[in-house]
Amino acid sequence: MTKRLWDISPPVHAGAPVFPGDTAYSQQWVAEIAPGCPVNVSALTMSPHVGAHADAPLHYDPQGAPIGEVDLLPYLGPCRVIHAIGCGPLVEPPHLAHALVDLPPRVLVRTYRHMPQDRFDTALPAFAAATVELLAERGVLLVGIDSASVDPADSKALPSHQVLRRRCLRVLENLVLDDVPEGDYELIALPLKLTTADASPVRAVLREL
Repeated sequence: MTKRLWDISPPVHAGAPVFPGDTAYSQQWVAEIAPGCPVNVSALTMSPHVGAHADAPLHYDPQGAPIGEVDLLPYLGPCRVIHAIGCGPLVEPPHLAHALVDLPPRVLVRTYRHMPQDRFDTALPAFAAATVELLAERGVLLVGIDSASVDPADSKALPSHQVLRRRCLRVLENLVLDDVPEGDYELIALPLKLTTADASPVRAVLREL
């Protein structure tokens, strides 16, 4: 029997929202099929944080590893989706308490009823630093969220990112979990081997166990 897949990646195109000041997606054709040219070839310009993406330690640590050097293990394997829909600007530990028994090494948190895909949400929901600490204490290797950042959009201290750095956790942001029931899955969300980049786009999917 074929196992069901949930595609949890938002579409990436010229209108895809980006963090204010970040580089939006654009595409130019450098070759087009025509007499004497057998192929279409494009050039892409974009931030690696457009769409579903994996932050590298380099994103929030000047001495951190680029995404092409991180271990792939956290991005592939058993995962739990936990709902914390409409819980406010920060997902606090009590919002996840109902689903923390026998945690797998990967946790994705749904905060939106409908994740905005046509605009950047300046009031995006994020994690309280204590929540990331709690998940690290429970043996979690990777955390994910359906907003553009694990910290509030206007944060300069980035406390949740700093917990990721200190506890060596990996992170996925900008996921689409609108249609995913709470429960356990297999996560597949491998970053590209970009040897100097601070992040990588991923095609994130969940597969039923």
